[in-house]
Amino acid sequence: MKKSVVAFSTLAILSSTFVSPALAGTYTVKSGDNLSKIAQKHNTTVKDLKQLNNLRSDFLRINQKLITPNSKTTSNASSVSVKKTKKTTYTIVSGDTLTRIANKHNLTLAELMKMNNLKSDRIYAGAKLIVSKSTTTTTIDLPSSSKPSNVPTANSSTYIVVKGDTLSKISNKTNLTVAQLKSINSLKSDLIRVGQKLKLSKSASTAPADKNDDGKVEAPSSGNKVAKLVSEAKKLIGTPYSWAGASPSGFDCSGFIYYTFKKAGYEVPRLSSSTYYDMGKKVTSPKSGDLIFFATGSHKAVISHMGIYLGGGEFIHASSSKGVTISTTSNSYFKSKIIGYRSL
Repeated sequence: MKKSVVAFSTLAILSSTFVSPALAGTYTVKSGDNLSKIAQKHNTTVKDLKQLNNLRSDFLRINQKLITPNSKTTSNASSVSVKKTKKTTYTIVSGDTLTRIANKHNLTLAELMKMNNLKSDRIYAGAKLIVSKSTTTTTIDLPSSSKPSNVPTANSSTYIVVKGDTLSKISNKTNLTVAQLKSINSLKSDLIRVGQKLKLSKSASTAPADKNDDGKVEAPSSGNKVAKLVSEAKKLIGTPYSWAGASPSGFDCSGFIYYTFKKAGYEVPRLSSSTYYDMGKKVTSPKSGDLIFFATGSHKAVISHMGIYLGGGEFIHASSSKGVTISTTSNSYFKSKIIGYRSL
């Protein structure tokens, strides 16, 4: 049977795009609310409410914000987003296993199962599996009667990154291209962190120091960031392993990295181990805070596990057998499986 890999794209405009700001508002879910009650309040149907908010179930959480049509409230939305999803599929052939397919496409078994909503590892020849999925989102600013609080003035020379910012959003606010922002600030990737100061011109200089809570001036230090990262990682020791898990209820190896870096103030996407490896900067002399990568499967060149290097030959990771734990690079199992180190 012939193997086939097919790529296709879908374009989706997020639900808020379909509704004019003048005709839409937001509603904050309160205790006792359900979709039926909210739909009645806003003269709409449960079906339309779910479609408008891209909801796949009737589950709601307290303080969740919903877009409501014909609402009496005024929409707070300042932008809408157009989302484009590209998927690549693989046709299963006789003799395939999920593990082999995952290795072929630089995925972990957990990632492949989650991507295809699989509950077991049973597969059938001729069936199709999604082996990659990427989503790009373009944000379009909407006219607003109120002035955004985080838009730099004409005389601004620096910009402080806030929660939810991306280089693309900052580019739109500052009338600079993403390439210009990266060049001015010597950025090697699109990763930014909350509180980071970005220069908006070649002549601008970022503040050499920040004030702490006591009013004392403290020079920025990568060591402080690393200490925060290691501290957040160690708080999670003992958390159980969970396929595709990315929360304190359970982690897989890349989910642990994603959650820990986010808690430490880094803006990082949720990626697979192999993609983190490709995205990172090569490190020849690893230090605390760098990432360590392993090939634990049958294919020695396929990255399937990762952790945070602590220094002194130790690293912390989400082990499939022990959960979040600290191991050593001299361990007989891990020693021969190390692929290399990277920094984000």
